[in-house]
Amino acid sequence: MTQVSSSYSQILSRYQNLISQTPREEEKTESPDGGFGQLITQQLEKLNQSQMESDSLITQFAAGETEDLHQVMIAAEEARLQMELAVQVRNKIVEAYKELNSMQF
Repeated sequence: MTQVSSSYSQILSRYQNLISQTPREEEKTESPDGGFGQLITQQLEKLNQSQMESDSLITQFAAGETEDLHQVMIAAEEARLQMELAVQVRNKIVEAYKELNSMQF
């Protein structure tokens, strides 16, 4: 029972961290020095960090250092979904680039 409640509290704290990291509408501002390239770089760094955390948890579980399968599976699924989103964003960017290149001016 204690393990279930600790897993629940970890999930809840992750959710609250995600909520607190999401900027509100009034907090969103465009930074003239960073722009789109910096945004993509930051998001790719977050994706990489998520993948590394997932790999670390899987390795720890395989080595017997942790027994919390729920935490391992949640981290793996989060990493998978983030990767899937990144691939879809990349596909849309490539599609938009191709469309712009095919336009006649």
